[in-house]
Amino acid sequence: MWKQVTDPLHNLYLSALVAALPVGVIFWALVIRKMRGYYASLLTVAAAFLLAVLVYDMPVGLAALSVGHGMLYGLFPICWIIAGAVFLFNVTVKSGQFDVIRGWIASITPDRRLQALLIAFSFGAFIEGAAGMGSPLVITSAMLAGLGFQPLYAAGLCLIANTAPVAFGAVGTPILVAAQVSDLPVMAVSQLVGRTLPFLSLLVPFYLVCLIAGYRRSMEVLPAVLVCGVTFAFFQWFTSNYIGHSLPDVIAGIASMASLVILLRKWKPASIWRFPGEATGQEKEADVYSREQVLRACSPFIIMTVLVITWGLPPVKDLLSAAGHIRFVIPGLTGAVFEFNYFSNSGTALMLAGFISSVVTGIGLKKGLAVFAASLRQLIFPIITISLVVGFAFITNYSGMSVTMALALAGTGVLFPFFSPMLGWLGVFLTGSDTSANALFCKLQATSAQAIGVDPVVTVAANASGGVTGKMISPQAIALSAGAVGMVGKESTLFRFTVKHSFIMLFIVCVMVVLQAYVVKGIVPKKTHYEYKR
Repeated sequence: MWKQVTDPLHNLYLSALVAALPVGVIFWALVIRKMRGYYASLLTVAAAFLLAVLVYDMPVGLAALSVGHGMLYGLFPICWIIAGAVFLFNVTVKSGQFDVIRGWIASITPDRRLQALLIAFSFGAFIEGAAGMGSPLVITSAMLAGLGFQPLYAAGLCLIANTAPVAFGAVGTPILVAAQVSDLPVMAVSQLVGRTLPFLSLLVPFYLVCLIAGYRRSMEVLPAVLVCGVTFAFFQWFTSNYIGHSLPDVIAGIASMASLVILLRKWKPASIWRFPGEATGQEKEADVYSREQVLRACSPFIIMTVLVITWGLPPVKDLLSAAGHIRFVIPGLTGAVFEFNYFSNSGTALMLAGFISSVVTGIGLKKGLAVFAASLRQLIFPIITISLVVGFAFITNYSGMSVTMALALAGTGVLFPFFSPMLGWLGVFLTGSDTSANALFCKLQATSAQAIGVDPVVTVAANASGGVTGKMISPQAIALSAGAVGMVGKESTLFRFTVKHSFIMLFIVCVMVVLQAYVVKGIVPKKTHYEYKR
């Protein structure tokens, strides 16, 4: 029987340095060598496999099973959900309804700065809250590209915009997992994350506009930036602190979209900004659509929202799981179980929404099936990349490499609150999921905090909050956005577009967590409101 080793070189920091080599490989492959995403992912899996076998003494068979288990998980549920999201969007395009949406958005504002706020930030947060698992990246990136954004900006802006809502994505699943793993009340974790991320929610809209047009031109749309960011931040804080962990993104996203649309009906920027060299005049064709036409055009997303939220209700989820659920143990890997809950998975809800939308929008089921097949062909290389990336994440976890890196950070003593968000960042970078990062590291976060006399809620919330800053450079997320805008094979360009911003936002979260731990302790939920279970 093989037993996982966390310090194979008998020096924790040296072991951590070696364990981090595959992470360095993927940075090198994407940033320096500018490799295609699937080549970079394959090379990273190979590096992790060799380290697992040669340094961590993991049997070759178990290492292969770890990669295989990860690739299965990449296919389901991750790619299952992504395929549903792409299919739904393609139905909207094929039926001609996206032309109506484009015209309607142009009637609200033809300004690219404001369109990015409306779609990438507000609408993306809403989809994150309803479905998660990469679906907002696919839909919003494709929407911006369809509106006329340059592919790099369409994908890059949506990756950065997806920062603020990730911790409350998929009806709050990351927060729930963080609380369960660390034995903390879910409301305590929700409250502190909801007192941390609103600061990023205030920053990200202005950040996005500055990336597009620069600081001076960003000041021209400051009223819209403030309305968008302040509304989202307020409702994210209020919902997470007084309602619960499930709906902050959904409520804040709707409120942010509504407030921005209301503002833009009353206020316009002094000048319209477009990308250099872009044709003008699109707004003149936009006012011809009636409310009924706009409602019909938006019906795929309305249907999606209703179905995904319904799928997330516990009674419905339990009923669907009972109707279709295959579960089997991965031999040789302790605790490794693969679950194929094909009815209750939200990807099924997205696919059903796509087929219903095929009927509602008028293209019919036959053409809908053709669109579904075309969507799968479109995703071939992103699916390969994602499967490999998740395979890399799983062998990193099963071999003990991720635990080695985590223990090295946890050993920093009183400095640990500064480094604790980096664990979340690392987990999301490896897995592409804040939920998975919380499952990996939140127990370690809680016990390490107790050891140094810091409230465990601080570091557990830090894992979730820091994790959101890793999403924009996760190879899985990069592959999704690249595939949505036709940049397959150019993932390295997209990675280089976002990597600096990931580190900037991570540093901001690190500083905030230190303040929570040692300076502004009043921001942490009172201990009388919860009891930590040892």
